[in-house]
Amino acid sequence: MGFREVPNVLETKCGAVSAFAIQQEGGGLLEDRDQKFLSRAVEEAYKGVESGDGGPFGAVIVCNDEVVVSCHNMVLRCTDPTAHAEVTAIREACKKLKRIELSDCEIYASCEPCPMCFGAIHLSRLKRLVYGAKAEAAIAIGFDDFIADALRGTGFYQKAHLDIKKADGNAAIIAEQVFENTKAHFQIY
Repeated sequence: MGFREVPNVLETKCGAVSAFAIQQEGGGLLEDRDQKFLSRAVEEAYKGVESGDGGPFGAVIVCNDEVVVSCHNMVLRCTDPTAHAEVTAIREACKKLKRIELSDCEIYASCEPCPMCFGAIHLSRLKRLVYGAKAEAAIAIGFDDFIADALRGTGFYQKAHLDIKKADGNAAIIAEQVFENTKAHFQIY
């Protein structure tokens, strides 16, 4: 369908910083590996829209630097309001790994998780969450503002025992572009 404008990720060996590495708040770099897996989650978001499966959301679960699963939102295809990208990825990873606890895994999400997805991330004991776009990008094209309001300010993020990183700079822009580029497909609310 041609909405995609995602730059190529430059992968490097031995920890060298690529041109695609970005500056995070506090001066740290979003690692090349994070960039690679987050870009894959963004690709999944486009794939879900292009296939008509669901909203512009993608998620990737990684274990030991290997992709376990790469999923997108399946709400429309499954006629299931709980088939969000993150929940679908957690379900598929648990099946593939034959366990319900993913404490040695990380999740990369194209957008800040909603309360249901964050709860699933917490309950599956994923050790790390990296997300691209803030919830406001989804809200701007008509997705429910419950996405952001239900968790922010509650302290739940702080109580979760996982490392949470919000992408900044180019990574955030790429993730937010998914919503701008696909908004015509989501006039549902």
